[in-house]
Amino acid sequence: MTASVGDDRDQVEFTPGPLDRNARFYVAGHRGLVGSAIWRCLQGEEFTDLVGQTSAELDLKDRAAVFAFFAATKPRYVVLAAAKVGGILANSTYPVEFLSDNLRIQVNVLDAALEHGVERLLFLGSSCIYPKLAKQPITEDALLTGYLEPTNDAYAIAKIAGILQIQAVRRQHGLAWISAMPTNLYGPGDNFSVTGSHVLPALIRRYDDAVSAGSASVTNWGTGTPRREFLHVDDMAEACLHLMEHYDGPQQVNVGTGRDVTIAEIAESVARVVGFTGETLWDSSKPDGTPQKLLDVSKLAGAGWTARIELEDGLRSTVEWYHANAGALRE
Repeated sequence: MTASVGDDRDQVEFTPGPLDRNARFYVAGHRGLVGSAIWRCLQGEEFTDLVGQTSAELDLKDRAAVFAFFAATKPRYVVLAAAKVGGILANSTYPVEFLSDNLRIQVNVLDAALEHGVERLLFLGSSCIYPKLAKQPITEDALLTGYLEPTNDAYAIAKIAGILQIQAVRRQHGLAWISAMPTNLYGPGDNFSVTGSHVLPALIRRYDDAVSAGSASVTNWGTGTPRREFLHVDDMAEACLHLMEHYDGPQQVNVGTGRDVTIAEIAESVARVVGFTGETLWDSSKPDGTPQKLLDVSKLAGAGWTARIELEDGLRSTVEWYHANAGALRE
């Protein structure tokens, strides 16, 4: 069974078009990497009634609180960007939290949005939903066709559940909700912590720390041979709004650049951008993760959108943001 089997059972009758800039728009997770970029994008597009709550103001794992929030705010549009996220170390160390927390966040927000008739909702997942050995580039039809990467299977299962809940709402209630699956994201607002970051911000911090310490070498996890695709978060935000205005359908949509590089190549680029001139070593006793994860973005291109920020330019602006916000980064 694949996630596209619901196509012939879809009950939605909806023609995509421009969203009402004056309607209330809730961005769940508006302080995170993706959510903050979406917030900036919507402000730039002159949406006038944006709603967001920090995790301290609203715990999305608290079902009663989430339902009370929706009852009070009654948003017309929602982007669900809130999630517990992390890199290989965090995912493999805390699989229970990555499964339980994300399932509760998703179910609470989606159930509350359903009860209050949210017209248009975008659920954000991750490319880790696809099988570890999926044929490259990965099409949307690859979902549920093979075994997941063990280092982040708990997180992936939670996101797959979210996709199926979106499809179920479309079939049962006819609401025009959609799902988008981004590739590896990076940019302003990322998590640069030693234990919780993804590969690219982890590399930025590691090489930048090496420059500050005057280190002669940097040691990275794995062999450097896996291939990864990277998308700047501002591109991701633009893609989300574009999909909400130009796409409708039960199947999730891949969001990426359609191009990948090896981890060794991205490490070399990061070293160059931060000014590290020492030696890069690789600890092959540490896991590599999935050998390759490149998304087929033809469905996204068919909807009229392609990425515009080149990797080197995005890296440079991300490093500049990292330096400017060094005193306020998440640990």
